Amino acid sequence: MRSQILIVDDEKSFVRSMGFALSEAGFRTLNAHTGEEALTLLAEHTPDLMLLDLRLPGMDGMDVLAESVRLHPELPVVMISAHGDTRAAVQAVKAGATDYLTKPFALDELLHLIRSITERRQMQDELIYHRSRSANASGLVGSSSAMKRLWDTVQRVAASSTGRILLLGESGTGKAVVARAIHQQSSRAERAFVEINCAALPEQLIEAELFGAEKGAYTGAHQKRTGLVSLAHGGTLFLDEIGELPLALQAKFLHFLENGDYRPVGATTSQTSDVRVVAATNRSLEEEVRAGRFREDLFFRLNVIELTIPPLRERGEDLGELLDVFIEAQAREEGCRPIAVPPETLERLSAYNWPGNVRELRNLVERLTILHPGQRIRPGQLPTEFQPATDAAPSPRGTSLEAQLQDTEREMIQQALEQTDGHKGRAAEQLGMSRHAFKRRLQRLGLS
Repeated sequence: MRSQILIVDDEKSFVRSMGFALSEAGFRTLNAHTGEEALTLLAEHTPDLMLLDLRLPGMDGMDVLAESVRLHPELPVVMISAHGDTRAAVQAVKAGATDYLTKPFALDELLHLIRSITERRQMQDELIYHRSRSANASGLVGSSSAMKRLWDTVQRVAASSTGRILLLGESGTGKAVVARAIHQQSSRAERAFVEINCAALPEQLIEAELFGAEKGAYTGAHQKRTGLVSLAHGGTLFLDEIGELPLALQAKFLHFLENGDYRPVGATTSQTSDVRVVAATNRSLEEEVRAGRFREDLFFRLNVIELTIPPLRERGEDLGELLDVFIEAQAREEGCRPIAVPPETLERLSAYNWPGNVRELRNLVERLTILHPGQRIRPGQLPTEFQPATDAAPSPRGTSLEAQLQDTEREMIQQALEQTDGHKGRAAEQLGMSRHAFKRRLQRLGLS
């Protein structure tokens, strides 16, 4: 579900423009022009973040902040101050605000700050959720021989003292789930599990996101930033799509792995952090090393223990269990009765090759739940790719394997774009590929 932002400012044109910009960026918005309106909305809604102007008519921003801290202590608040109000904004941060921006500010600066805050809040929520689960709960679903072997390996790896694990597997196989399972079964389970997708951040920001940055270290760094390495201290740092880590940053990350110390961007002194590093990739790092895109010494440092996650087509007997879990979860998410999958539909699903693996199955369940809530799903209600070739309309490009794969790829990309409201960056992340690779596929398939 898209994050919801409450915008509180007495300048109606500013609220309108911010609302439009945030909607275009994929957020939902609520608008208020006075402090009283803001508190009324907070009583009726639960936004994920509030943008709060410091100077408001009547009840000013500091009063609204104090009341929101009292009523919703977990709500992140970003104060917006005019030029010259910086001291007051700093006081607001001391009073409970998460951060502040000074007008005028760049839209990219605002979006980066919002995404950083909402992503960190999501990490905290996930940590609380996982801690509340039984100690035996792993998130791994399936009783096939492949999954039993994987679960046995996860338990042995989690109990070991090694700090570096490399997860391999096709896109969508569930590498993040395995990383969390390792964390939950380890002695670090009570500390933070922090995840970063190396393909989802601009190259110029990923170092600051990992190691932190001092105020003024780069354009737009208006305050000190705590890095994910620091947040993961004592716990687990999961780097998804490690093959996308910029080559220039690989040497610094190698130094951190070897010595446990790092230097935030713009800092003059080093800091230390004790973390277990789990990295994941769906590409061959050996080939990346041969191509000069990945450091060989970093590859060997990461590859102390290697786990390969089996694709869904190799664990077809787990399909029913996975369906049950996803159907129940999606029904709760949508607030509706769960769909039902009769034997003839399950047989059709079992015959499918699942190029998108578990992620594709989860997306299918989401799609069917939204379109047919509470219904018994007949084989004919499944998407085109699940229909027998004789029942499907002939493709204008023929019926070659390449054409069929292109049709499947096109359908998956279109589904991802629909689910992310056309946001290409989030669609690429959902499909487990870099934004550059996603754009190339769009162009190749005529979807750009």
